Amino acid sequence: MQYDRLTTGLAAVLGGLTVVLTVLAIVARNPAIIFVALTFGAATYFVYYHASGRMAARVYQRVERQARVDGGRRTGAGPREEWEPPRDGGTAREAAAGSRRAREASERVRQQRQRKQRQRRQQGRASGRAPTADSGMSAAEAYQRLGLDPSADQSTVKSAYRQKVKEVHPDTDDGDEESFKEVKEAYERLSD
Repeated sequence: MQYDRLTTGLAAVLGGLTVVLTVLAIVARNPAIIFVALTFGAATYFVYYHASGRMAARVYQRVERQARVDGGRRTGAGPREEWEPPRDGGTAREAAAGSRRAREASERVRQQRQRKQRQRRQQGRASGRAPTADSGMSAAEAYQRLGLDPSADQSTVKSAYRQKVKEVHPDTDDGDEESFKEVKEAYERLSD
């Protein structure tokens, strides 16, 4: 866990205060100090109980037990079949960090692909070869896909791209994933 050392340190400080106050209460024979020592002792126990992961495990067990008592009805905030509690004592924050790392890794791979495509296109232009099927669409095809004249400037390309994306986005009623990919590829080709 991210806060294990902090929580354990807090438990140690509270435990130390408990010991000091207990000794002071015994020496001074003062019941008020004993009450304060007991309060610090309870706080020490709860912080340690949380840091050890037992509190989370108990909450998961209670939720699962309640779901079984409900007869398997799928109501309320109880667990579902696809839900798995963290088995390694991990937290939701750590799981989110793991998925964030996965998103970042996939983003890096996507950027590397785009860089390689750009390099292939530039090499093709430098050698004077016509674009091949694996090097993507030509500039003329890209202008045609966006419905533009080859003399269009970048702001016109951008606005045409935005308009076309709204028309062909897969989440719209008339949307088509292949058309969306083609529009995106055309924009990428013209924005190089």
